[in-house]
Amino acid sequence: MRKYQQRQISDLLQTIREAQAAGLYADCQEGAVSLGMFIESIEGEGTRTVELLEEYCELLFKASTGEISEKTLRNHLCRIDSSVRRELRPNKIEVAFLSYKASMSDSIESVYHSAKTDPNCDAFWIPIPYFEKNNDGSLGKVRFEGAESYGDNIECTDWRSYDIEERRPDVIFTFAPYDAANYVTSVHPDFYCKRLRNLTDCLIYVPYFVTFDDVPEFFCTVAGCVFAHKVIVQSEKIRDTYIRVFKKHYGNRFGKPEDKFIALGSPKYDKVLNTKREDCNLPDEWRELIGGKKVVFYNTSLGAMLAGNEEYLKKLRFVLGTFQSRKDVVLWWRPHPLSEATYSSMRPGLLDEYERIVAGYRRDGWGIYDDTADLHRAIALSEAYYGDYSSLVSMFNVTGKPVFIQNVNQRITATDSAYGKNELLITFNAGHPYQGYEDSAVTLPIFLDNLANEALNREQISFDYLKGLIENTDGSCGMKTYEYILTNIK
Repeated sequence: MRKYQQRQISDLLQTIREAQAAGLYADCQEGAVSLGMFIESIEGEGTRTVELLEEYCELLFKASTGEISEKTLRNHLCRIDSSVRRELRPNKIEVAFLSYKASMSDSIESVYHSAKTDPNCDAFWIPIPYFEKNNDGSLGKVRFEGAESYGDNIECTDWRSYDIEERRPDVIFTFAPYDAANYVTSVHPDFYCKRLRNLTDCLIYVPYFVTFDDVPEFFCTVAGCVFAHKVIVQSEKIRDTYIRVFKKHYGNRFGKPEDKFIALGSPKYDKVLNTKREDCNLPDEWRELIGGKKVVFYNTSLGAMLAGNEEYLKKLRFVLGTFQSRKDVVLWWRPHPLSEATYSSMRPGLLDEYERIVAGYRRDGWGIYDDTADLHRAIALSEAYYGDYSSLVSMFNVTGKPVFIQNVNQRITATDSAYGKNELLITFNAGHPYQGYEDSAVTLPIFLDNLANEALNREQISFDYLKGLIENTDGSCGMKTYEYILTNIK
């Protein structure tokens, strides 16, 4: 029995009580029969509550003939009400996990797995449709990433067969925070946070991104933060930022910020830590490309792409050319999954050039182009990170692998550089271990030379410094989040 179902039973009893007070005994009998059938559909036959409802129907007949008083009926309804609270106590919860982009679903995946192992929880993973936005902001092409986009360890439920309005799950998880405010995509309006808030006792928003130190204030006031009952954030410091910014804009109108924002970490880190190299499957052609070479994960992000415009595309061609000329490393390029949609919506004049670059790279086949949903395979199988500063940097930080942030305006070849491969100028500080920045002295060719020479392949450092920046860095965020639900929601 779920809490929502018990509440439905109590509401039906109240309706019967009101009909009885008005002397509508036929309506009372019809309601009692329907209520008994509803209880049996959930609990099966043989409950004391249904027996009391059957007795109530007999008493209604006697009351209609004047054999008993209306007071007797009232007292019997009190017995039924007590039986509902005693016998039909909630002992199960239903949790819906809404996912639209499979590649971002690691934001909630480990919570789902914790819920799925609980026999007292019905956990539903529901891929939902989303739209690409047109230039004028209207909804354009509909997209849907169904069961084939997820691993065998996720059991998907068809969104068309799960009536969220009728089922009213006890908890809903989402990582889509923008509602209609995103310029590039929009989840189906039926799944906007503003609507979901009214269909559950607890809407939980988990950010689809992670940061290393703090969060931009913009993210503290998106629809997910406004309408969610709870927001899971990665650290106490970041929680303080959410609370401060949210208070400034909304006060306590959408819940007390101190109660809304909960620092439990991020399930994204769970996925990074729990994905093992030996468990990853590779297409044969990718395995042949890698051979015994060092693999460099190349990340291109939306923010840098939009800021760089034409210069970004020049940088992209330079990077691909640099890697193509080398025989000691292989490039594993994972562009942001919304890159083409973003160019189409926000930089349509650059879309053709971007598509030509991608098509050429894929056609030539000298590097890996990864547009699958499996981000964590790429992290596990790469030796280093190169690319834009984004939330992926924070995810790489927990692996101990070197990170090198690209400079869009820097296009220096190995022959142009005044520094040799043995002069390692990449520096790493205590705040950002294994993280360096590209400039005129420390170029991409130098980074690759030192990587291939294993100058950056040191023993994995201790991550004690992360404990003050990220909660539950041992891969337990999903479990801790689910335990929080059981303690605070039921």
